[in-house]
Amino acid sequence: MADGIESLADLLSSLIVWRGLVVAAVPPDADHPYGHGKAEPIAAAVVATMLFLAAGWIVVTSVGEILHPHESPAPFTLGVLVGVVVVKEALFRWVLREGVAMNSSAVVLDAWHHRSDALTSLAAGVGITVALVGGPGYAVADDVAALVAAGVIAWNGRRLLRGTLAELMDAAPEPELHDRLRRLATALPDVARIEQCRIRKMGGQYFVELHVEVDPEMSVRRAHGIAHAVKDHLRAEVPSVADVLVHVEPAAEATTWPADR
Repeated sequence: MADGIESLADLLSSLIVWRGLVVAAVPPDADHPYGHGKAEPIAAAVVATMLFLAAGWIVVTSVGEILHPHESPAPFTLGVLVGVVVVKEALFRWVLREGVAMNSSAVVLDAWHHRSDALTSLAAGVGITVALVGGPGYAVADDVAALVAAGVIAWNGRRLLRGTLAELMDAAPEPELHDRLRRLATALPDVARIEQCRIRKMGGQYFVELHVEVDPEMSVRRAHGIAHAVKDHLRAEVPSVADVLVHVEPAAEATTWPADR
């Protein structure tokens, strides 16, 4: 029963993630100039919260069953759980692959929700097996297994919620992306140095702010052209970059510049 409730929560969470992706895909408007990408981590946070609620419900139910002994589960439930484990593990692998390809935290989190469901079913299967083999005196093994499964679900919820909250708080993405964008920008002609690089994630896209140092004697027209070249180059090389704001700074150190400025 606990595993069935967790599976129902899994179905609801997938619907929430799907709706979050639909909202996140809405183009920018006057009220949301950066787009609606934050709908995706919000949906992921809701799913993580559902994991905590599911774990809490399983704990309360299992403790109640331990305090009030009951009969061993029916043998046919093992067959049901084997089928659930196979299906949920297959869903986990498929959804995780798609989530990584989309760079979607919500889809990745939903994939791990499928994995947690598979682990819940596996733990329930072990508990039921012990209860059936051991006889009436071991019926409590079913409830102990449910408690273990609840711990796994809560741990997954905590781990995934941390990443989701970091995205909602505009935490900096992985350093490798910063390094790559800096290398791409400095590879362009007339770019002396990247003074600063800030990145925020909105759904599956990134918004970048760069401070680019150029020749202090360069004309405004030429500096403007370099800024556009940097923006176009980064967007072409990194498709997940939705927009780049380039702030032009005078180079602080002497540099050999081309005569044509």
